Amino acid sequence: MHDPRSWRFLVLLAILCTRGPAQSIVDLEDSRLGPQRTLDDAVHPWSPPTTFEEWREESQALRERILVSVGLWPLPERTPLDAKVNGRVERDDYTVEKVVLASLPGHYVTGNLYRPRDRSGKLAGVLCPHGHWRNGRMYDAGPERAAQDLKSGAEGLECGARFPLQARMVELARMGCVVFHYDMVGFGSSRPIGHGEGFTEVDACLRLQSAMGLQTWNSIRALDFLCSLPDVDSSRIGVTGASGGGTQTFILCAIDPRPAAAFPAVMASTAMQGGCICENAAFLRIDCNNIAFSALCAPRPLGLTGANDWTLEIETKGLPELRSIYALFGRPDHVQAWCHPQFDHNYNQVSREHMYEWFNRHLGLEAIEPIREREFVPIDPKDLEVFDAEHPLPADAQTAEGVKRYWTTQDFEWMDSVTGTDPDVSEFDRVVGVAARVLLDRGSVAPADVDVTILHREEVGDTSRVEAVAQHQGRGTKVPVLGWIPKRFMGRSVLWLDERGRSALTGPDAFVSPEIQPLLDSGRAVFAADLFGTGEREGGATGKGLKVHEQFYGYTYAYNRPLLTEQVTDAAVAALAVRRISGAERLDVAGSGKAGVWALLLHASADAPPRRTLADIRGFGFSRITRLDDPMLLPGALKYGGLGGLTALARSGTRVIAGSGGSPAEEMEPLERIAAARGLEVELIQDEWTTPQMVSLLLED
Repeated sequence: MHDPRSWRFLVLLAILCTRGPAQSIVDLEDSRLGPQRTLDDAVHPWSPPTTFEEWREESQALRERILVSVGLWPLPERTPLDAKVNGRVERDDYTVEKVVLASLPGHYVTGNLYRPRDRSGKLAGVLCPHGHWRNGRMYDAGPERAAQDLKSGAEGLECGARFPLQARMVELARMGCVVFHYDMVGFGSSRPIGHGEGFTEVDACLRLQSAMGLQTWNSIRALDFLCSLPDVDSSRIGVTGASGGGTQTFILCAIDPRPAAAFPAVMASTAMQGGCICENAAFLRIDCNNIAFSALCAPRPLGLTGANDWTLEIETKGLPELRSIYALFGRPDHVQAWCHPQFDHNYNQVSREHMYEWFNRHLGLEAIEPIREREFVPIDPKDLEVFDAEHPLPADAQTAEGVKRYWTTQDFEWMDSVTGTDPDVSEFDRVVGVAARVLLDRGSVAPADVDVTILHREEVGDTSRVEAVAQHQGRGTKVPVLGWIPKRFMGRSVLWLDERGRSALTGPDAFVSPEIQPLLDSGRAVFAADLFGTGEREGGATGKGLKVHEQFYGYTYAYNRPLLTEQVTDAAVAALAVRRISGAERLDVAGSGKAGVWALLLHASADAPPRRTLADIRGFGFSRITRLDDPMLLPGALKYGGLGGLTALARSGTRVIAGSGGSPAEEMEPLERIAAARGLEVELIQDEWTTPQMVSLLLED
């Protein structure tokens, strides 16, 4: 019998024989094809905005990125601090109290509170995170190191050389400040959670539970404690720490408006961004760096120091960017950096005295300058211990597992509060919408961002076949697109997503697959795309997900977008390209398996969402992911309701039909509940679909 499509083959053969070779998709330049970013990269670039309005918008996005990344969006409940003093050390002109407070039920922040004697009225307060010094706030440099620092000029007094952290607290107290020197998790009196332990597994990643998040929350609660003291003027609070304590300093000041001045020492730079688990979290430094976070202090006074380490070039790489932001506020004098390259990584007396004078001027301390440290009687480190036989560690002190259980319970309670019997759609959208901007780059693909290049167009019978590349201009990413537009086009297009990419819709003669032909016969245009890691670009690491750091996932996901995020963003780029190429008034999206997940997330994250999405997710659930290098891993997905919770951001007036048979019910419930309140049409079906069945469903409307 004569094959009615044979003439198509002859036409195609003639075309292929007369035109030049098509551009190879695998040769397309794409910014994502280079090496993954790491914390040790020589340069972590950030370009500051040039106008105040641009900075206002970016600064809000940066603050939200930090809060989402460290798992504090929305902020947890501020439970009672129940602060206690477990002892006191007396000195002639200051006192030192041993303090314990509960930052959350069963997790305790410990430290020393230094107070000046013979001072009246409200005093300035200074919060001091210590950083990664051996034994933390109980650090003793030892006689040999002290002798070296005295000889080099790093220190001027033996007491300060042996106990440089105590020296800082003592001098600030003598200057008239109430100083809280608190432990990082797992240092000093902080127990039973070891430093950097207990937040490295898949479930913690999926809920954005991290050591950095716990430490950041501890800093917020330590600030709550300091501001609550009757002798502290809460409008005059400074924060200063070095190294990891510098990270805590600029992160706290970035997300909390209460500190009036900051002084992060030997940390902020455009080079290495923080080498500890407690300084990294998923999504934290994508397209930004620690200089950007430090700029969030503006216009509040910000002082920094550098040394012979990754901060060596702070005066030429970092300070100029900071000054450009401060200049937008008319306060370029409110930021300064001093580098002392003759010293290695430190917070020595030379650097401390910069801080004293900075706080003296900006916290209104009225000390006589120049300020030089004086002799003091060090406290034996064992006498700084908060817990003893008379004051034991509270019996309810939680391990990391206990803290994670508490956080997870809070996540469930929050989700129930906004998706329950009386859903609060506006609050759901506010919180999950911001989270989706971080997790999925929601709203990052606008028509002005996408440039479409037609590589080849040919007319074959009653169909126009189009090959194109859509480029996201701001990121330098490219998405190959292939489509068929019938001459009897009725203004409706379908973007068909598939793990195989464009080849999924191509039949044996390079025309559209016979299974898809009914869509063309109905007057619909049909398009497919090679999303990142699919189709012709499937090979290598891109098709398998990111290579995840063996010690901690945050060392990878803090600097690189998850593959799933890249694919959903590419789908949004492809959707815009389809609208532009076809001129469609209406766009529908279809996908199954992994592509069904992409389709649902596209429906929720695109600025111009599809009118209808048909997604067969084949029982997928983020809660079923067991590997940190799974290409479908999306850090934070479970915190915000899983696949259903994120999909529930879809706009009213659109329709979702999902084949969710076997998917975890708790991940789909938020979608059903919010949809009913929002006016979003949602239909959940238990069956899996074949391609002809999906075509039939698309043809129904």
